[in-house]
Amino acid sequence: MGTFSKLIKTGVAIKAVQVIKREASKPENQRKAQEMLAKLRQQRPGPR
Repeated sequence: MGTFSKLIKTGVAIKAVQVIKREASKPENQRKAQEMLAKLRQQRPGPR
């Protein structure tokens, strides 16, 4: 039963990666990601 369970989990992981790639390729999501990254960079303290 363990092998079957691993196969199911692998299939779910592959599907999740496909969905993430598809969503990440959408222009509106790319814009949101860039805005979030810029916001995080502004909040990050400088080098110590």
